[in-house]
Amino acid sequence: MIKVVGDLAYTTAAPLRAEIDRWMSTDPRTLVLDFGGLQFIDSTGLSVIVHAWREGQQRAIRLRLRAVPRFLETILGMTGVTSLLAREPAGTEPDDQSPVTA
Repeated sequence: MIKVVGDLAYTTAAPLRAEIDRWMSTDPRTLVLDFGGLQFIDSTGLSVIVHAWREGQQRAIRLRLRAVPRFLETILGMTGVTSLLAREPAGTEPDDQSPVTA
């Protein structure tokens, strides 16, 4: 699981994208992005989520979103990204992943 905290924007998106790529290279069955600490997201941050979904599709890795704040839920819905992604109920953690903060 990758915990996303603070702002996910143009100036902060690169480390998260690198961490997603690192996790994907380990071929997990599922990658969970936990947005419980997210404060703000811009279009660059949204593109990182879409990047994670695309990479997962290519590698047969399921992407799950967890603890999605209301503002992110609204953005995902407005942009049509919601239909691509699955949600993890709060408090649910996959057995094969340890938390990482990005």
